[in-house]
Amino acid sequence: METISLSQIRNVAILGSTGSIGRAALEVLSKGDPRFRLAAISCHTQLDRFEEQIQTYSPKFAFATGLFNEQAKRWQSGDGGSTLSCTVRESSTDRLVSLVQSPEVDIVVAGIVGIAGLETALAAAQAGKRLALANKESLVVSGSLMMEAAKSSGAEIVPVDSEHSAVFQCLQAGREISEVKRIILTASGGPLRDWPIDKLSEATISDALSHPTWKMGRKITVDSATMMNKALEIIEAKWLFDLEPEQIAVVLHPQSIIHSMVEFNDGSILGQMSPPDMRLPIQYALTYPNRVQSPSPSLDWTQPTHLDWKPVDLERYPALQLGFEVAKRGGTCGAVLNAANEASVELFLDNKIKLTEIATICRQVLDHHHFSPSPTLSELLALDRWGHKEVQRWITSKC
Repeated sequence: METISLSQIRNVAILGSTGSIGRAALEVLSKGDPRFRLAAISCHTQLDRFEEQIQTYSPKFAFATGLFNEQAKRWQSGDGGSTLSCTVRESSTDRLVSLVQSPEVDIVVAGIVGIAGLETALAAAQAGKRLALANKESLVVSGSLMMEAAKSSGAEIVPVDSEHSAVFQCLQAGREISEVKRIILTASGGPLRDWPIDKLSEATISDALSHPTWKMGRKITVDSATMMNKALEIIEAKWLFDLEPEQIAVVLHPQSIIHSMVEFNDGSILGQMSPPDMRLPIQYALTYPNRVQSPSPSLDWTQPTHLDWKPVDLERYPALQLGFEVAKRGGTCGAVLNAANEASVELFLDNKIKLTEIATICRQVLDHHHFSPSPTLSELLALDRWGHKEVQRWITSKC
């Protein structure tokens, strides 16, 4: 058996451990690779699941940002016959920032959803950590700040989104970004891809959450239905790979097996293929540049299959055009688009607007904000708050 030295062990913090990314990351770590140790986990509100994770995976530290019930009080006091292997600490953004910058953490899995995950992801980049980035909002909102921080500190930003992980993998083996003609992000098209366009306004919450290939959280599943997830991924790809928007294309690929492709200047195209399973890109973000046996299933080459792709209809998915525009303008646009989308999706999930109104609201909020080409972090966070309030103002005026 190979002997693992202390210097080879990588301590992993999983932020947002009760979400879909966090759960998959814990499963990857549970496969027993001795090079990785679970240093810390964090959650917000799913405290019952969080307790189960502590009992099952035994992290050194555990942080919860919403300790407001009797169960949490027992955790803090140590009463109630708790069998937890570590003390759960009431947390805040500042405490999580201190955690990811600590020398006790080497790799940060950024699985907190939305703008809430921005400051901790940025802190990890500033501290020179390996950042397994699942929180796309970090780059959408503050791509320039994130990439500058990583360049200055020597941090490694390894994408966990299946599409960006695919591009990242295709660009290995010494390939230069100057050789890239374009990248092609694939999209499932979401649960409503075959609906008549004139029927999309009738889509219910249940319709929008019935994704045919991926099991994800509610917000990202709605984003898939509107294709806003792909709009955000266009912006993310611009920053991750230092590309112009014109070098980014999107195609519909219903099978979700080709996760993305890279077309080089000579016309050659490389793609990364695997069954739709987030454990694979999460594992690669941890083990990069090495590959080890994965808990993900393999493609069954004994069964006939086919792979389809076709152009995206921008009339069906108007949110996609917003992604290209924001990637081109940069500055404050990403923060405003992300905020408007978050607030609009929440309204849809509360049955207050139609699915088709999400892109309309985002367009109006984006067009009416005060643009700045080089915002600070505090300005971006202020614009996030403004964007949420502007959406509420829009819905109030409509009523």
